[in-house]
Amino acid sequence: MTKLNTIKNIICVASGKGGVGKSTTAVNLAVGLAQNQNRVGLFDADIYGPSLPLMLGVPAGTRPEIKDGKFMLPIQAHGVKCNSMGFLVDENTAMVWRAPMITSAFNQILNDTLWSELDYLIVDMPPGTGDIQLNLAQSVNVAGAIIVTTPQDVALLDARKGIEMFRKVDVPILGIVENMSTHVCSNCGYEEAIFGSGGGERLSVDYGVDIIGRLPLDVNIRKRTDEGLPVVIADPSSPPAQAYLELGQNVEKKLGQLELDSSAMPQITISDD
Repeated sequence: MTKLNTIKNIICVASGKGGVGKSTTAVNLAVGLAQNQNRVGLFDADIYGPSLPLMLGVPAGTRPEIKDGKFMLPIQAHGVKCNSMGFLVDENTAMVWRAPMITSAFNQILNDTLWSELDYLIVDMPPGTGDIQLNLAQSVNVAGAIIVTTPQDVALLDARKGIEMFRKVDVPILGIVENMSTHVCSNCGYEEAIFGSGGGERLSVDYGVDIIGRLPLDVNIRKRTDEGLPVVIADPSSPPAQAYLELGQNVEKKLGQLELDSSAMPQITISDD
């Protein structure tokens, strides 16, 4: 098993399908954790569709500095150290690769980046339950996974597959994030569950996994993401930013609980009596 010894906690942000706001959640979670005096890294594991350079506002054409002819120094953005295939190729380049090449690229970027000492490395996973997910779970000591979904039934169906996959490879599920949970009209203040309601609760009950975040459907999240300025930086007192910051606090609490549970295991001793 590959050991990234300078990183305390590797956390996967995953989803069963695309389009549920997984990358936006990963970016704001990472920046929010960094604002809470943590040393944070962010790894874009979506080799086919890297989006973190745009979301973090890194200028096009920025490349990692190479050290000793092999290792990459991560790019710094909003207090977070990050790396992505998006920093290594032109933004218009299509990665027309088969699975073994994608897995090789994933391993190289993850292991050849000099992350230094980190409290958290947030891994923005590609959608689905394929090679990248299995490779990470089997090669790296993952502290836990966060499953991002919307309340929509089709998204919940795929989220179940994500939970099942991580359970099969013994990765703890830190919790479910229900994204686009409700929308508040900017004109009249009416709150509406556009994608349905109760889906996150059903998923939580079925799998015994807590909901650790409910994020709103808010135009400012989209706007700030497109501008490369995460909402937790751009408008930290806004309800969306507060929801992301609360998510970060809940993640830290869940990891603390896992550490307590593991330290509470009984010690077995064997004597000659």
